Amino acid sequence: MLPLRIIDTSFNLIDEITRYESLQITRRWHGIGVLELKINRYIRGANQLLKDRIIFPHNQLHKCYVILHREIELDEKGKATENWIVRALPLKAWLSRRITLPPSTTAYDNKQGDAETVLKHYVDRNAVNPDDISRIIPYLVIAANQLRGPTVSWQSRFKVLSEEMAEISLLSGIGWNISLDVVNKKFVFDVETGRDLTTAQSINPPVIFSPDFNSLKNMSYVESSLNYKSMAYVAGQGEGIERRVIEVGMDTGLARHELFVDARDVEEEIQDPAGGAATARPEADIIADLQNRGNQKLAEHAAEIYLDGQVLTKSPFIYEEDYDLGDVVTLQNREWGVTLDARITEVKEIYERSGRQIEVVFGNRRPTLIDKIKQELSGMKQELTK
Repeated sequence: MLPLRIIDTSFNLIDEITRYESLQITRRWHGIGVLELKINRYIRGANQLLKDRIIFPHNQLHKCYVILHREIELDEKGKATENWIVRALPLKAWLSRRITLPPSTTAYDNKQGDAETVLKHYVDRNAVNPDDISRIIPYLVIAANQLRGPTVSWQSRFKVLSEEMAEISLLSGIGWNISLDVVNKKFVFDVETGRDLTTAQSINPPVIFSPDFNSLKNMSYVESSLNYKSMAYVAGQGEGIERRVIEVGMDTGLARHELFVDARDVEEEIQDPAGGAATARPEADIIADLQNRGNQKLAEHAAEIYLDGQVLTKSPFIYEEDYDLGDVVTLQNREWGVTLDARITEVKEIYERSGRQIEVVFGNRRPTLIDKIKQELSGMKQELTK
């Protein structure tokens, strides 16, 4: 079975677990994954699975999870069994403990640049080098900036930091993670880009997931445009005919699906920190912010394509060698007439006594009812704060 190491937040090795009932590791490219472990409470190391300790597969320092929950499993009669159920979240879930505080001189923390620069800016300001030193996450550092990803213009104010990371990641395609540096005793925040493994490129060996090639089974596919929007009218500040409104998108005719975006919170003026008169922002900056807001909302209303499946145990492609989380691969089902390229956005590793299974999600994960409610509440909250 996959051995698991336990350390504390000061990097002290506590124990190693080599036996358990089952282990599920869910990794997510944009959001937060989870680890769930079922282990007999008398097994060596089980008593060391305590809150805030870190657990990770041996030598896989990018898969570190902090223990936040444990319970005694109940049987079908409601009686306690001999098994602990332990749940842990990846280290990047620490960023959910911080909100994005704007500078004292502006209402919003605005940042524009490549996606990596923007992501690392918000982590630095709120968790690594914040104005208030009590907000520092101990031992957290940021890897050197390699300026990766498309250009992003973002503004944030009192938002959950991890949720902002997920939003920027979804918009840009850039992944993010916190890994373990045992040599220097640091937790390292960095971003990832993934590889292009599609049949359209010739640099890397292509990876094709298809029941036809014995690489995928239990395939499910959903294609929907019920919530699709392709063009946005984005309204900034002002009243009536004086209100600034721009258009984002160029579709026409039946291909044009219109959306109204209220962006009244995009500032038109820069406040003087000394209390003097405010000065007008450059019009180009205002329009860029409105365009970015429109693109964000259109991304939330993109055509929905969900495809997932279970990788065959004897697949010709080896997980973490031929493909990994974040890579873009080609998917095909000839019987359904479906061929598309999509990023691997979620991987679930299942370890049981019978062996290992790998389940993958390609493209955006199908939203749950809770996801949809949170999206609606986010929009309502934005309206209420204007």
